[in-house]
Amino acid sequence: MQVPAAASVSASEEAPAGSKLLDAAGAVYRFSRPHTIRGTLLACFTGVSRALIESPEFVAMLPALLPRAMLGLLALLLGNLFIVGINQIYDVEIDVVNKPYLPIAAGRMSPKVAWAIVLGSGAAALGIVKAVFSPLIFGLFAFGTAIGGLYSVPPFQLKRFPLAAGLTIATCRGFLLNFGVYYATREALGLSFVWQPAVAFLARFMTVYAAVIAVTKDLVDIEGDRKGGIDTFASRLGPGIVAKGAGVVLLLNYAAAVATAVLAPAGTFRSAFMAIGHTFGAGWLLLGLLKLQPDRTESLKQFYKRIWDLFYFEYAMYPFI
Repeated sequence: MQVPAAASVSASEEAPAGSKLLDAAGAVYRFSRPHTIRGTLLACFTGVSRALIESPEFVAMLPALLPRAMLGLLALLLGNLFIVGINQIYDVEIDVVNKPYLPIAAGRMSPKVAWAIVLGSGAAALGIVKAVFSPLIFGLFAFGTAIGGLYSVPPFQLKRFPLAAGLTIATCRGFLLNFGVYYATREALGLSFVWQPAVAFLARFMTVYAAVIAVTKDLVDIEGDRKGGIDTFASRLGPGIVAKGAGVVLLLNYAAAVATAVLAPAGTFRSAFMAIGHTFGAGWLLLGLLKLQPDRTESLKQFYKRIWDLFYFEYAMYPFI
């Protein structure tokens, strides 16, 4: 595995200590893939909010629960870092083509440092969950971490197979994250698990959404994926077909959300808010589809960014549906 040498090594060696520290911090920040961190944070905060909205009498317990909650959040972020980090370690030659700004591909972080961060974060995450939460939560977390790693690690490398790649991301970010955070919060409050309609809805909606993210993330990575022997729907069918197909699937997902709001028994959801919010989301997505120019890389990037923006928007609605 060859990593490009960092530019201007002599200049870097002469840089002040403070500048080196900032550069190292910036490399770790990029290594963490901030857009995935934002998604994890939103899932955590909104999952906790949802549980507390359902049981407002426990709000007074928040100060006592805060240390445990912060440990849970730390474990989620460390697990996220493990999964995205190990992907960059094994994808470095692909990233040199597709994402040359990532720290290993750019020569800003050595593979040894990357391995230390990944193994340390993975071990720490599992240790925290094992020590603080129930065996069920630990089992779910360990399972999610394992398949997240197998997504990138040979000989499994699930990302080589489009269907397996989509199922992996959908399972981790769609089902396990939302179910796990909600269940862990109720457990911390001393409540038995109840599969609330809003939680069931979000788990379903986000599982479909995460599967779409798994497909559309490859839209602008075709060149590097082909060189790395990675088979994706985008490389098979072309970015235009995949982007439009993904857009249609998401529009159907939004239509199902509106139908759920309208047809559910009275009192199940805040139906008006849920229907209007998802209609707005569908309109925002449709506008992106109409503006999409599949032959332009920048347009594909903007479309993918819009999908992530709508992903965040869904979590912003979640506590109130």
